[in-house]
Amino acid sequence: MRVDHDRRAHGSEPPHGALAFDVSRLPTFNVVQAADPAELDSQSRVSDRFPTPSRMYKYRLRDRALWRMRFDAPIFGLAIRCAGGILASHGENRFATDIAIDGEADDYYGFATIQRGRMTLVQNGDEATGSADHGLAYRTGADTRFAMGDECLRTNVFLKVGEVTRVLEHLLDARLREPLQFRPTVDWTDGLAASLRRQLDVVMEEFGRPDGMADNAVALASMTDLLTRLVLVALPHNHSDQLGAGKAGAIPVYVRRAEDFMRAQCAEPLRMVEVAAAAGCSVRTLEVVFRQFRGTSPLGALHGIRLEQVRRTLIDAATDEPIIAIARRHGFTNRSRFVAAYRRRFGESPFDVVRRASRS
Repeated sequence: MRVDHDRRAHGSEPPHGALAFDVSRLPTFNVVQAADPAELDSQSRVSDRFPTPSRMYKYRLRDRALWRMRFDAPIFGLAIRCAGGILASHGENRFATDIAIDGEADDYYGFATIQRGRMTLVQNGDEATGSADHGLAYRTGADTRFAMGDECLRTNVFLKVGEVTRVLEHLLDARLREPLQFRPTVDWTDGLAASLRRQLDVVMEEFGRPDGMADNAVALASMTDLLTRLVLVALPHNHSDQLGAGKAGAIPVYVRRAEDFMRAQCAEPLRMVEVAAAAGCSVRTLEVVFRQFRGTSPLGALHGIRLEQVRRTLIDAATDEPIIAIARRHGFTNRSRFVAAYRRRFGESPFDVVRRASRS
């Protein structure tokens, strides 16, 4: 489910006292709701919904007068889904709520988008506040807490720390001397951060679909690569200067090797680390040479190769497999986006190709 700023995804404004996100529209998510303030630390077992069961998330209403009250409708909701290296969540609370975290540093970087209300991150005594135009980037640890305002609705997309670190090291072609740390406040209106915001919305939408990219290994691998690289170049962090200042050689043989490998494996889940290994270079070098010699990124090239493979299959007309099934096999899970991408690249729809092949 996608949650827009004006909440049109919910059809209308939620009635006063009701949570905005609709459980019935989150069939793929693991959902917990609580109407009793006491449930937040006990019966709802909120902490069990997270991928690190040894860590404890303690929720408490800020207004002590509400602690002994009971409500007819849920005052707290959390929906989580994990697929591959991505964890997505919707969260909402009716009343101002503080969240304290016990345990070691988490295995995920989190990127929060605030749909309504405000959310403050407190780490090591420093505060960062997210709102409609400003998100949060963080890795939770023992000295982490969140302060949610009244009527706070947010989405979070989490990426595994090890995966993000590995991609950054490939881009830098060097081991990190200090752990990656993102600047906590994210301006969603600025440059590539705006593009990242749109991609995060796509992830939340796709994770809410029973037949979306989360259920397609090929599409999920490509999305994880795209999202990880976009996070690293779009958001400020302690390695940003180093990431933008390096030198890399431009060797055309890397491009040919990478393209040959991608064509041979285009129907399989591919990560750019594997493509770079097949080409015999680092991911960073691969990015540079593709930009220089192909005018696109390796991911963009892989997307084009997959479209070309779908086209060849359709032109061949040797199969009765439906068009959308062929597209899905090559990682295209959204029908309308696939058709639009196909038309942009080839100047006609895939259905035109099939009709022409059938006549001939």
